[in-house]
Amino acid sequence: MEPGKLTRRQWLAAALATGIAPAGAGGELERQVKAAFLYRFGGFVEWPESAFVRADSPLVIGLHEADELAVPLERTVTGRTVNGRALQVVKLKKTDAVGGERTPHIAFTGAQDRAAAQGLLDGCRERPILTVSDSGHVHGMGSVINFLLAEERVRFEVSLKAAAAARLRISARLLSAAWRVQPGAAA
Repeated sequence: MEPGKLTRRQWLAAALATGIAPAGAGGELERQVKAAFLYRFGGFVEWPESAFVRADSPLVIGLHEADELAVPLERTVTGRTVNGRALQVVKLKKTDAVGGERTPHIAFTGAQDRAAAQGLLDGCRERPILTVSDSGHVHGMGSVINFLLAEERVRFEVSLKAAAAARLRISARLLSAAWRVQPGAAA
């Protein structure tokens, strides 16, 4: 293994041991932590084969109303792959239809506007898309993963019901690192 690169297990252990990053330690640090999570989540999720247009299609991470996360995420994914797939970051606009080559495999919404967040989630509904939010009201509307601040740290919770609806299989290792796992139908 190359120096400075962590295996998934080492990364999870380090994340749990350090408590991820202190909440309120600064907006930039929080964005870097969220970017690292978005990148790493891809390695702990199994998508159905139909989620990719071609065998060599990249894993697309879409950002919806989260432009401030674009630079740290681009920096995090540059030159990296997930399960042999290149990574691509795209900004999703309110008017973007989810479908075709620009369909994200991971869709993050930072929308504080309920209607905008609901629009993205409606477009992703019953599609193999890992939806991630950082707002409790969005998580309640059906996102699979939600960032939250707990014990002064950035944490995440997972909805198994939403994952099953999206036909995604979430690794037990990711579930064990979650702050909270909301039960649901098995995938």
